[in-house]
Amino acid sequence: MPQTSLPEADTPLYSHPLPQIEQWLRDQGCTQDSEELDLWHLQHPQWRAELRLDVEELSVAYTGVEDGEQTVRRTFKYSFSRRDIEDAVFAGP
Repeated sequence: MPQTSLPEADTPLYSHPLPQIEQWLRDQGCTQDSEELDLWHLQHPQWRAELRLDVEELSVAYTGVEDGEQTVRRTFKYSFSRRDIEDAVFAGP
């Protein structure tokens, strides 16, 4: 699949075609779940995250937060810019 360039980073995520969002997630180190295609996994040295491409928002569940395996959940509307979502999601819990 040819890689297309992403819109400007300050563009709302809803203005990105799905294949570009998927490529962006891959570029961030995420892997797509083989059975639930809207679910993505991310491994970080201090935490793990599951990202779900819901209908109206990107949902993130972080685990491995501190020693108690606490789960932290956050949601981000697709109206946020890709830069804002990237800065928030990939910085961790």
